[in-house]
Amino acid sequence: MASHNSPGGEQGPRNHSPEYDPADDAIDLRELFLRLARGAYQILGFTLIGFAIAAGLSLFLSRVQPAVTSTRVVFSFPGFERGVYPDQSKFNPDDLRAPVVIEEALRRVGLDLSDDFQTRIRGSLSIEGIVPPNIVKERDRLRASGQTPPVYVPDEYVLSLVMKPSATFSNAQRQQLLNEIVTVYRENFYRTFGRPPLAFGTAFVTLQNADFSEYELVLNSEVATIRSYLTQQSEAARSFRSVTTNLTFKDLLEQTELFAQIQINEILGIIRQNGLSRDRNLAMLKLDYYLRLLEEREAKALEEEKVVRDLLSQSQSRTQNYVLGTAAQAQNRPDSLVLDQGLIDSLLANDSYNFLVRRALDAGLEVKRIQAEKNRLIAQRDNLKTFLEAPSRDQSEIMTKSTEALRKLETTYNTLIDNIRKTHADFSKQEYSHAIRVSDRIRTAGVLKPMVIAGVVGAVIGFALAAGLALIGSYVGPRPRQG
Repeated sequence: MASHNSPGGEQGPRNHSPEYDPADDAIDLRELFLRLARGAYQILGFTLIGFAIAAGLSLFLSRVQPAVTSTRVVFSFPGFERGVYPDQSKFNPDDLRAPVVIEEALRRVGLDLSDDFQTRIRGSLSIEGIVPPNIVKERDRLRASGQTPPVYVPDEYVLSLVMKPSATFSNAQRQQLLNEIVTVYRENFYRTFGRPPLAFGTAFVTLQNADFSEYELVLNSEVATIRSYLTQQSEAARSFRSVTTNLTFKDLLEQTELFAQIQINEILGIIRQNGLSRDRNLAMLKLDYYLRLLEEREAKALEEEKVVRDLLSQSQSRTQNYVLGTAAQAQNRPDSLVLDQGLIDSLLANDSYNFLVRRALDAGLEVKRIQAEKNRLIAQRDNLKTFLEAPSRDQSEIMTKSTEALRKLETTYNTLIDNIRKTHADFSKQEYSHAIRVSDRIRTAGVLKPMVIAGVVGAVIGFALAAGLALIGSYVGPRPRQG
C-alpha cells in the first residue's frame, strides 16, 4: 500500500478543528459590576421610586380600610372548665358585647348613645377563642382514632373592634372603649356572683309593716335563707377564713344557730305567750286565708304524690332485671361486646324505676313540709283565738318588754349580717380576683409600621428591576459613557 508519510518519515499536514477553551463559558464578573456601576443612578432612582409608591399606597389604604383595635381577655372562675358560670348558667363569650355592657361603656367614654351607633359598635366587635396548638393536635389524634373529642371551652379570647377611621372616633377612644367594655363586664360579673344574696339584711324592713303574728314567719324564713347560704359556702370553702372578721363560714353558721335559738325564740315566745297583735281580728283573717292557701297546696301535693306512688307500684309489679353486664355475641375482636335489645330495655326500666323513686321521695317530703306549716299556723290561730275571746287587758308593759327584746334582736341581727357581708367580700376577692382579666395591652394597628414594610418591599422591587435592566445593558435616559 502506498504510504501517506512524506519522505524523511515526517507526517504531512492534517486538518484540525479549533481547540475548546473553557474560559469562553465563564461569567465575566468584572463586566457585570461595570454594568451595575454604570446604572447606579438608575438603580438608586428606581429604589426610591418603588419605596415612595409602595409607602404611599399603604398610607392611602390605611385611610380607607378598617382599623383593628384588639386585646386579649382571659376567663378563670369556678365552673368555667364546664362552660358554665358559678350559678351553673351557660357561659357565652358574647356576653362581653351585651347591649347593657356596650351602653354603659359608651356612656363612660362619652360617645354617642343612640341605638344606631350602639348597633354599629356591637356589629364591629368580634370575639374569637384562642386554641393552643397542642389542643388542636390532641383533638385531631382523637378524631383519627375514631373517638369524639370532648367539648373544649377556650379560656382566652381575642376581643377586636374593627371600624373605619373616623375623625370623631380616635384611636385613643377605641382603646378606651375596649378597656371600659372589659371593666363593665367584670363589674357586672362581680355584682352578680361576688355579692351575697340581695335578700340578706331585709328582715327588719319587712317587719316594719308586719303584725306581731307575722314575725315568726318573717324571721324563720330569714334564718332559713341565711342557714342555707352559709351551709353551701362552708362546704365550698372549708379552709377559708376572712382576714377582716377572722371568721369562717362554719363559724357564721354556728352564730346563726345561736341567734335563732336564743334571741329569735325570746321575741317569738313573748308574742305567743301574750297574744300580741296590733289588730287581732285582722290577724285572724290573714291566718285563715293563708291556711286556705296551704290546704289547696296540700291537696295538690297529695294528688301528685298519689300519681307517683301508683306509677311506682306498677313498676314494682314487673320483674326487675338488674343486669351488671353481658355480651350478646362476639364480634371480630374478642374484647368487643354487643348489647342486645333485652339489655337496653332492662337498663331503661331500671332508670325509670330510680327516677320514680326520687320523684316519690320529693313528693312525700313536699307533702310533709306543707302539713307541718299548716299545723304551725293552726296552733298559732288557736292561740290567738283564745286571746281574742278573753277579756281585754292593758298590754303596755308587755309591749315595752317586746320592744326592748326586738331592739336587741335587731342589733344582733345587723351585726351578724355585717359579718356575713364582710366575710363574703373577702371570699369573693380571693375567688374572683382573676376571674376576668386582660392578658395583653390594648393596641390599634398603626400606620407607620405597615407603611415602612410596604416601602421596603417596593424598594426591593425597584432595586431588582433597575439592576436587571442594567445587567442586560438597558438604561433609562441617556446611555452612560463606557468606562
